[in-house]
Amino acid sequence: MGDILAHESELLGLVKEYLDFAEFEDTLKTFSKECKVKGKPLCKNVGGPLKKDSKSLVIQRDLVAAFDSGDQKAFFDLWEGHIPSSVRDTDSLAQKLEFYLHIHFAIYLLKYCRGRPDKQELDKRISYFKTYLETKGAALSQTTEFLPFYALPFVPNPMVHPSFKELFQDSWTPELKLKLEKFLALTFKANNTPKLLTIYKENGPNSKELLQQLHQQLVEAERRAMTYLKRYNKIQADYHNLIGVTAELVDSLEATVSGKMITPEYLQSVCVRLFSNQMRQSLAHSVDFTRPGTASTMLRASLAPEKLKDVPLLPSLDYEKLKKDLIWGSDRLKAFLLQALRWRLTTSHPGEQRETVLQAYISNDLLDCHSHNQRSVLQLLHSKSEAVRQYMARLINALASLAEGRLYLAQNTKVLRMLEGRLKEEDKDVITRENVLGALQKFSLRRPLQTAMIRDGLIFWLIDLLKDPDCLSDYTLEYSVALLMNLCLRSAGKNMCAKVAGLMLKVLSDLLGHENHEIQPYVNGALYSILSIPSIREEARAMGMEDILRCFIKEGNAEMIRQIEFIIKQLNSEDLLDGVLESDDDEDEDDETGSHGVQAGLELCNYLKVTLNCHFFAFCLLAAESAAVCHCVPLCFDLVQISFFF
Repeated sequence: MGDILAHESELLGLVKEYLDFAEFEDTLKTFSKECKVKGKPLCKNVGGPLKKDSKSLVIQRDLVAAFDSGDQKAFFDLWEGHIPSSVRDTDSLAQKLEFYLHIHFAIYLLKYCRGRPDKQELDKRISYFKTYLETKGAALSQTTEFLPFYALPFVPNPMVHPSFKELFQDSWTPELKLKLEKFLALTFKANNTPKLLTIYKENGPNSKELLQQLHQQLVEAERRAMTYLKRYNKIQADYHNLIGVTAELVDSLEATVSGKMITPEYLQSVCVRLFSNQMRQSLAHSVDFTRPGTASTMLRASLAPEKLKDVPLLPSLDYEKLKKDLIWGSDRLKAFLLQALRWRLTTSHPGEQRETVLQAYISNDLLDCHSHNQRSVLQLLHSKSEAVRQYMARLINALASLAEGRLYLAQNTKVLRMLEGRLKEEDKDVITRENVLGALQKFSLRRPLQTAMIRDGLIFWLIDLLKDPDCLSDYTLEYSVALLMNLCLRSAGKNMCAKVAGLMLKVLSDLLGHENHEIQPYVNGALYSILSIPSIREEARAMGMEDILRCFIKEGNAEMIRQIEFIIKQLNSEDLLDGVLESDDDEDEDDETGSHGVQAGLELCNYLKVTLNCHFFAFCLLAAESAAVCHCVPLCFDLVQISFFF
């Protein structure tokens, strides 16, 4: 009771403030009168004045007037003086609006000055905008929406630059002004919100549940981050060890040229360093490396996968009954069966057990890929049940992750057409779309399916999807960009891109600065590939692509800088496509079994230099020249992603 009395004045003031805000005039009079009769003191300064006073209106009017007249100094003096710093520094809406306001004042003279604008004043405005980008505006440099505007201060004539075309349209300034007026109205209204209402919002019934969810998400994110950090540290340590051993071996080879001998003890120490920590101690004492061939044999054996012992084969299934239940059973039964079939494949032991499961699926035509019946298991992709569609897409994605599974699914284009249709229709279930997209990306490992996807216009769909990457999941973003790169490596794909060169270049340049760095090799690969088309190079030069790329050089790491330098070199190249590359679409051999070796290797060798380290590039080029690999060489990027599928 003592605590209540101590804060009674403030509590009564909160009630009075809310009644005043809600305009309960009669109730407020009665309340005030009763408090006075009972001698209850009322706190007068609980949350400040509630009514929107004339001062607020004057400030809003002055801000809008400064916006209209282009008075940059007056506007930002008012902005910083009357918009709370807590709003300007933390509210994403305020930060985005402030960014566009800086653009408005930077280009104001270009848009509204009659005749030629005063160069000194224009340079002053551009310099002010550049300073903002380098200080407070730097926080938005990783946001795709704003990334192109960081090149604005460096473009001689923004009015004719394609990237800034929308800024000089008649509708841009009125739309920005409307956003400013709405923001000011909401901001000043928020300052007049009664404290009682604020307390309720902050401690409402849903706040605890939301806080628990956010805490759980944070714990899960920290756990994943720790796991990935451990993996990264392990890979980095192995990489440094490998580079060190390689350097020593090179020194040893140079020494042998001058007649110096390599001792067995030195060879043994090098080999022990190459093995895992668990094997080093035992190898150091048990293996005699003085015997010819011992070291190389042990090294090759260390790379071989460990053989599984006594892995039993899974019991066979009645596939006729299984398919009948998949076609005629309830949706619940279908979903459970599809999930069980996928788990049977993905949880099986690699090797004979998994191969047996896969061959059983193929020999029994589990998905009715070769069936001409009106009702087939494959039709479950178009089921009315969201769960059935999702589990069907997951199963197809799992099959597509294995070479034999892709071969089975790719016997005809029926599966491809159904997946493309599902991809373009699915706008409700994100997981279904992710798995369909993942399957299509793996299908692009096969040349005939690549050709079909290009002809079906999948490139245009991917470009449209990637125009707004911030609303995509990481899985969707990575697989869609990887698929786009795969299709762009073909001459037909490049020619498709040439039809929408401006949009394609804008999408790729925006993706270069995306916060998800996993997509950078794919974006760089697609950009490097399409720039082999002269018309696309001309479009890229017209939009100032080199200036945009050089902005990323300033911010990127060493690997990113090296890749962009190769892209800039391709951009400035005057080479025409040779006959080999122009005719690559006439080849009908399969990607994974055909022998496009030399042609594909020559086409992709420059790109591999950009995206891969020297060791992997050398391997791919040698394999291509010996016709041991085919056009799917660049798709080795996806092996890492595929390995995580299981």
